[in-house]
Amino acid sequence: MPDSRIQVGVIGRAHGVRGYVRVTSHTADPADLTEYGPLSDAAGHVFVLRWKSEGVAEVSRITDGVPVKVTDRAVAEKLTNTKLFIERSALPPTDEDEFYLADLIGLAVVDPQGVPLGSVSVVHDYGAGASLEIMRPGGPPVLLPFTAACVPTVDIAAARLVAVLPYEVIVPPSAEEAAA
Repeated sequence: MPDSRIQVGVIGRAHGVRGYVRVTSHTADPADLTEYGPLSDAAGHVFVLRWKSEGVAEVSRITDGVPVKVTDRAVAEKLTNTKLFIERSALPPTDEDEFYLADLIGLAVVDPQGVPLGSVSVVHDYGAGASLEIMRPGGPPVLLPFTAACVPTVDIAAARLVAVLPYEVIVPPSAEEAAA
């Protein structure tokens, strides 16, 4: 896994004049976002959230070990689009046949015959189902729906997954394949 941190939410726009912010949670139950304790941003700043209403939170930034509440709209506005992370170790362990989507990044991708197709570079999830972005050596990336039909096998221990490209997916040849 490329990073030991997992994004669990993002601070949205300011809400009201008291420094509250809208927060989008990426946890199964949005309210659970605050259960992980302090969250960090990409730069390592530490924040604590306290829900005020559904999707709206009070934010405190931890400075020298002391929580300092955001109390005005101008400061809250500067936090817009701040991604919130936790350490991977804070997540509960998965069952044997389970994994987190972040665990897929970096896995080798092969077709059912074992022919290498590339590796997973990004997992996109916009709410209607995840898709995998597969980087191909010498070729353009391919987006693949993350469904049982397209990805029948995920083997985290072996660091690979099997992908069945649907006939709708046209995979242009890589530069090496085109030259052959």
